[in-house]
Amino acid sequence: MSLSLLRSRISHSVSKSAAINRFNNRRGNLNIILRRHFCVNPPKEPPLSSASSIHDHPSSSTPPPPLPPPKKKNPFATALKFGLTTTLLGVSAAAGYATYAYTLEEVDERTKAFRTSANYPQGDDDSAISKFRAAVHSALVSVPAKAIDLYLDLRRTIEEEVRGFTEPLSDKLLPDLPPNIPSNVCTLVLDLNETLVYSDWKRERGWRTFKRPGVNAFLEHLAQFYEIVVYSDNLNMYVDPVVDRLDEKHCLISYRLSRSATRYQDGKHYRVS
Repeated sequence: MSLSLLRSRISHSVSKSAAINRFNNRRGNLNIILRRHFCVNPPKEPPLSSASSIHDHPSSSTPPPPLPPPKKKNPFATALKFGLTTTLLGVSAAAGYATYAYTLEEVDERTKAFRTSANYPQGDDDSAISKFRAAVHSALVSVPAKAIDLYLDLRRTIEEEVRGFTEPLSDKLLPDLPPNIPSNVCTLVLDLNETLVYSDWKRERGWRTFKRPGVNAFLEHLAQFYEIVVYSDNLNMYVDPVVDRLDEKHCLISYRLSRSATRYQDGKHYRVS
């Protein structure tokens, strides 16, 4: 074999091995590019825990302001508030029970001794212990006694106002007969709304009051034998105009009785005599 032929074979083998190496290098670079851009078998990274993520990556937002410290409750104010509430509830319950179970006279009689004891006798020559005892007694008893006096005055005022609506204005239902009328005359009480007149209501005209048929002759005939009294449970402002139309000469009807002459009890007005 000649030297030139051997040299050409060696150069051919070297060039072939260099081409193979260049191809392998290009193939490796291509695989790296594909992994990076197309996520082909991405490299595994260790997971981050919540604690490490919080401590390693601080939040960009500002931290919340700290909460104010809780206020300490004053035990004395709490005890005072509880005592006042309990006292008011007790006084209200006692006043309600006394109002329901006893009359005003009974409450006054039962509490008279206690209210009298509030005036503790104290002399100028008493010892310091006696004066201190009188001061303590007055402080403990005078406040409940004043509260009872206030309750009695308030209840008496309210009952007087209520009595003006529930009780008749006078003790006697009718006055005494005049001297010119015999004492043996009988009194005839007639109901105004159901006997002498009747009321009717319509949308076009409202309420209207009409006389019963023959009411004038009826009153004229009975006035010869009886003392006629007309009664109605309405107020005087409604009764008087109607009676004035029935007896225009004021010689047939002797007296007229309205709601003021009744006793209001259990939601109804009763005639009293």
